[in-house]
Amino acid sequence: MSGSFRSRAIFTEVTTPLFSRRIGRFRGDRAVLALLFVAGLFLSARAWLSAHPQHDPRAPLDLRQPDGWTTAAKFARIKEDVAECRAVLERSDVAHAVLPPAGEPPCLQADRVQLAQASLAPTSPPVTCPVAAAMTRWRTATVEPAAEALLGSALARIEHVGAFSCRRLYGREDGAFSEHATGNAIDIAAFVLSDGRRISVLQDWYGDDEEARFLRAVRDGACRVFATVLSPDYNAAHADHFHFDQSGRWRRVCR
Repeated sequence: MSGSFRSRAIFTEVTTPLFSRRIGRFRGDRAVLALLFVAGLFLSARAWLSAHPQHDPRAPLDLRQPDGWTTAAKFARIKEDVAECRAVLERSDVAHAVLPPAGEPPCLQADRVQLAQASLAPTSPPVTCPVAAAMTRWRTATVEPAAEALLGSALARIEHVGAFSCRRLYGREDGAFSEHATGNAIDIAAFVLSDGRRISVLQDWYGDDEEARFLRAVRDGACRVFATVLSPDYNAAHADHFHFDQSGRWRRVCR
């Protein structure tokens, strides 16, 4: 072998990286690469969830955050945890008062919260904390934006026709008690805008005008935060109001 050829061979052997030729050839190499890949995905996912807590199942519910993958589950959890529900109101800077229990079984109101700035008329009634949290989120995330987008006016107030009522379902003499019996429900009849217009469930539900589309939008938005939402589409007993409650069952009813 000539000296020139031997020099080129040696140069090629020395300068070719052995790592690049051998990486991945051994089982251990592949395991390390897989672990590095998984670790990278995990760190990226944690960083993304930290920036988007509404999707993080471990992050506490904040009513000011947009809807996320875990929002519905978080609303379901606070139905069974009064302390955590009240912590949600505090965390979300919701002005409210916690009232002492009232009444006796089966109409004992053990959990009573009164929202201070809920735009409810004629007054803000005492309700359970889960109802208060859902009402707050529904008003800010659904009703107010829908009023602006569909009706071109800001929301002035939401008219209700009662929350607490010690009675059985549909006022029957026997059978199960209503969620109203413990203040775990509220009935909504109408919405008044800043420009003076009044949109009522009784008068404006049917049709395809802006008022009807608004009412359907706010009904559908309520289904994301309440356990039960009943509208005129459900039966004649709800022809003039929406019924919202936070029943303890996991499955939602949206009609």
